[in-house]
Amino acid sequence: MPALICSALAGRGRSHLLSCIRGSCQQLRVPLSSGVWPCASKHLNIHQGCRGPLTPQITASVRCSDLSTQKYDMIYKFPHIKLFRAVSRLKLLQTGITVIILPPVYVLYLMGDASLFLVNYTTAMALFAGVMLYTASHFFRRVVGMMYLDSSHNTLKVSHLTFWGRRHDIYMPVSDVMTIADTGDSSHETVLKLKRYSTPQTLFFSTRFGQVVDKQRFEKVFGSLN
Repeated sequence: MPALICSALAGRGRSHLLSCIRGSCQQLRVPLSSGVWPCASKHLNIHQGCRGPLTPQITASVRCSDLSTQKYDMIYKFPHIKLFRAVSRLKLLQTGITVIILPPVYVLYLMGDASLFLVNYTTAMALFAGVMLYTASHFFRRVVGMMYLDSSHNTLKVSHLTFWGRRHDIYMPVSDVMTIADTGDSSHETVLKLKRYSTPQTLFFSTRFGQVVDKQRFEKVFGSLN
């Protein structure tokens, strides 16, 4: 099929050429306003610019290879992520059980076999379990479990938990990731923020409770730890 060439001119006279070839791969939306996506495809060649947003804001729709087919090397891991996953699934189970119990209790109450206190108690427990599930899930989903960097040092792969306690991988260009200094954190803080220029979404990781597996590559993404 014919090749689809997309180009965008942005930022102080620097030209960022983005090209891709149609194939049997999935479609990916690339926000050029936050830097050009260093796609892991031999069909997509990108001249990288400096960190930070580019202007004018342009959004291009391109096709590229699945980033998951690349080879990634681990640069960070959080050993306690398995415990977080277990607690997350336990909260799901607890909430499910309390919700299932509610209908029989209401039926027994209408039949006169259950007291109003039991109805109020089980309802309160179900509501409390739901609130705790939402709170715990909101926290666990924002904790980074592992981070990987591709061989070209262009793409960062970040693994975290979903609402259901499953692993979810996010692929982001290194040029879109803020350094520790850019986020306003200190490298000696217990909890650090993983922020991007293109989205307000914030994840969290810890070099104190987590482990930096490859310091040299880690610092290529987040800056010096000293």
